[in-house]
Amino acid sequence: MSSSWGDKLRISIFGGSHTQAIGVNIEGLPAGETIVWEDLLVQMARRAPGQDRTATTRREPDEPQVLCGLLDGVTTGAPLCAMIVNQNQRPKDYSQLKYLPRPGHADYTAQVKYGGFQDVRGGGHFSGRMTAPLVFAGAVARQLLDRRGVAVGSHVVKIAGCDRADPAFDPVGLTKETLDRLNREYFPVVEPSVREAMRVAIERARLDQNSAGGQVECAILGLPAGLGDPMFDGVENRIASLVFGVPAVKGLEFGAGFAVSERLGSENNDPFYMDGGQVRCRTNHAGGILGGITSGMPVIFRAALKPTPSISREQDTVDLRTMADAKLRVTGRHDPCIVPRAAAALEAAACVAALDLLLSN
Repeated sequence: MSSSWGDKLRISIFGGSHTQAIGVNIEGLPAGETIVWEDLLVQMARRAPGQDRTATTRREPDEPQVLCGLLDGVTTGAPLCAMIVNQNQRPKDYSQLKYLPRPGHADYTAQVKYGGFQDVRGGGHFSGRMTAPLVFAGAVARQLLDRRGVAVGSHVVKIAGCDRADPAFDPVGLTKETLDRLNREYFPVVEPSVREAMRVAIERARLDQNSAGGQVECAILGLPAGLGDPMFDGVENRIASLVFGVPAVKGLEFGAGFAVSERLGSENNDPFYMDGGQVRCRTNHAGGILGGITSGMPVIFRAALKPTPSISREQDTVDLRTMADAKLRVTGRHDPCIVPRAAAALEAAACVAALDLLLSN
């Protein structure tokens, strides 16, 4: 079971949803970097459960305990290891899932892969709770990026069942001020009035014993041109490998994404021009990446997140003990929509990938 990622910056995530603790080990951080704890906790709170009716009612403070790698709030150059204690656990809510797998969840594939020895409590290592250590690593990386002039932020673009969408980022004129506002919000949106309409759609799904999917758009601003490599180690590859570590993600597109398939070359190419001695693009359909290498324009990607598989209405499944058809009604505390909380996790993935790129170059 591989839970490690990175080149110059390497992270390794451990634990499970209902184990004693979860955590992350971060290798490759430069020594002498101050970590502002209050700013780090802002990011942890954005992902933490139990904040409103769009999220699970499970309450976890998600306050990390640093075991090593920080001394008086400054990185030592040694691996930085942090642990988050799991406090609010109800493992009995999941006892039936070892034999009655949830449709849309990894219960069945994990049973096949690990022969029934996997931890089924809360989804174990497959749980969205494992994004908490990722957010910690991203929060550390974010502070190093900020000192190097790089900003990361995201917003909720769409929620299933909502007839309003948040305006897309300006792919050319996006500002650091916009990202800095969004990257401190729990339910980040560019247009605040859209948030309430999205909340209504999520609440409607919850009352219907259902769940809702959605989309998040994320941007990295300030990366210089020339980072990354072609083919198998490009910027898209690195970001995607981390983003797909967020369990709900099922789709990913960079820049104009699938829309490029409906354009002619003259419509899709981003014209170059000189701006104060720097090469810029008048449009940014490429999402800031050409040939796997940053162009100096904002790096923009959009992720599609599936609805939470754990819904309380009755669903068809199978009983793995008898190998017969069965019915399942999931109990316990689950998110009617994971999308608002996932925004912080996607930003964290972008931060870790961006810092790895800078350190690798």
